[in-house]
Order: sequence, then structure tokens, then C-alpha cells
Amino acid sequence: MSKILYIEDDPNNRALVRRLLMAYDFEVEESDNAVDGIEMAKAYNPDLILMDISMPGMDGLTATTKIRETDGISDITVIALTANAMEGDREMTIEAGCDGYISKPINVDTFIDEISGYL
Repeated sequence: MSKILYIEDDPNNRALVRRLLMAYDFEVEESDNAVDGIEMAKAYNPDLILMDISMPGMDGLTATTKIRETDGISDITVIALTANAMEGDREMTIEAGCDGYISKPINVDTFIDEISGYL
């Protein structure tokens, strides 16, 4: 069973993604902010991190950069899961260290396949 950490400030988004992932037997942990999410990644050692990009306090790009600089978690796959879907946003997330990019609103019919492709 793959472990996924979802770092997202919006409780409705967390609930939807959690339901989808748990329906397919993924183990899911959540954080509502980037600072706590980084600490959870250290303790939880997930197989994959879903990272919201627009969060108050520390944004997801900064958090991803910090993850890439932190021993023990620097090689975890990080996927940007974001409503930022303007031209250049995908490239910006990749430059920050994300391994992939999924735009919101997510497509519930293809989301699990997208996630599985990164595992």
C-alpha cells in the first residue's frame, strides 16, 4: 500500500482527494500547511507528496524547494496539485523541484491513474 501525504490548506479539497485515494487503498496523511507538512514528511516518509501551490504562509513552491534540500526526504516524489493553470505555471513547479503537475479541479475519473503513474 502506497503512502501519500497531501499538503493543502482547503479542507474541501483535502476531503475529496482523501476519499478518492482511500477508495483505492492508498494510505493518506494530510497537513493544512507547508511547515507542518514538511515535518510530517520527515516522520511519515511517504511514497508521494501532493503539494498545493497557493497556501498562506509558506507556499508550495518554497516547501518543495525545502523538501529537496532536506536529507531523508529529498528524493520523495512531489506532485503539484494546484489551481494555478496559467501558461508557465507547470514550468515554475518543475523548476522548484516538483516531479509532476496536476491542475485543479481534478478529474475524478482520471486522478487515480495520474497518481499511480508517479508511483
